Amino acid sequence: MNTISPLAYVHTEAQIGDNNTIGPFCYIDRNTVIGDNNVLQNSVTINYGARIGNNNEFFAGASISAKPQDLKFHGEDTICEIGDFNSFRENVNISRGTASKGSTKIGNHCLLMEDAHVAHDCVLGNNLIIGNSTKFAGEVIVDDNAIISATVLVHQFCRVGGYVMIQGGTRFSMDAPPFVIIGKEPARYCGLNLVGLRRRGFSPETINQIHEAYRLLYSKGVLTEAIAAIREQLPATKEIDYIVSFAENSRRGIIR
Repeated sequence: MNTISPLAYVHTEAQIGDNNTIGPFCYIDRNTVIGDNNVLQNSVTINYGARIGNNNEFFAGASISAKPQDLKFHGEDTICEIGDFNSFRENVNISRGTASKGSTKIGNHCLLMEDAHVAHDCVLGNNLIIGNSTKFAGEVIVDDNAIISATVLVHQFCRVGGYVMIQGGTRFSMDAPPFVIIGKEPARYCGLNLVGLRRRGFSPETINQIHEAYRLLYSKGVLTEAIAAIREQLPATKEIDYIVSFAENSRRGIIR
């Protein structure tokens, strides 16, 4: 059974599961789907095209599946997909997709802190922490287990690798490779995310291999030479393969 405040508006075409709490002054538009066990505190807006999973919590002022802030958007029928067990703090804004990809996606077990913005067609993975007032432009990809601190600005089409730590106030327009710390101005490589890797259970041997991969990656002036050296000198573990694949497929070049 759902608990819906009499001061909330729920469109008759909205599809709502079971055991949800919808607080006062919430607005739920048509063409929306909400799963089970979600909590919408007061003044949450669930816009057209939202597809929300289970066990999420939305705090006051959150706006999900908002119309994209993109002049190329002309009212296409797009969506915003939200997974399970996420927390969206006050005034978080997430846009739905455009004709480019058709959807914006948020995975599972993510924390988006106050005033964060996720633009159209972004794809955010699982187990992410996104700090206060951090902004993602359109079509950004963030891999699993990344931590992005407060007031970070991410250019459109960038990719952020898994297990990274992006320092507060950083802004960048290139790809942030996995397992590292990115910070300073201009943004650059600041070493491995040692604390994060140890907390996630990476062995000392694996961490040493990752460190050696980045030593090789950044010691060569030509990326193809660096990748060849990594393949020649290091074992083909999943972590090494991830670093190599990330560098090879980077659309914007990796931060160095």
